[in-house]
Amino acid sequence: MVIIRFARGGSKNRPFFNVVVADSRNRRDGRFIERIGFYNPVTPEGPDGMRIQLDRVAHWQEKGAQLSDAVAKLVKRASTAAKGSGGAAKV
Repeated sequence: MVIIRFARGGSKNRPFFNVVVADSRNRRDGRFIERIGFYNPVTPEGPDGMRIQLDRVAHWQEKGAQLSDAVAKLVKRASTAAKGSGGAAKV
């Protein structure tokens, strides 16, 4: 099964997450198919905190990919911000 999930990066106590499309059998930080965004929980709200390509998320969901719970929350937040700012996918 293909899943859209986080791959953790960064250093100790400074997390950084890439939003990736991967096979569910691969490790969390292992091989992935495509990187479709990132999330940095350390930075305040703004363009450096999160960026997700919503068109690629929709593309992979059409092909049957499942969202993890945490990524689903971010996609929801990004889509509401994109609608409010006139279609930009940057938050």
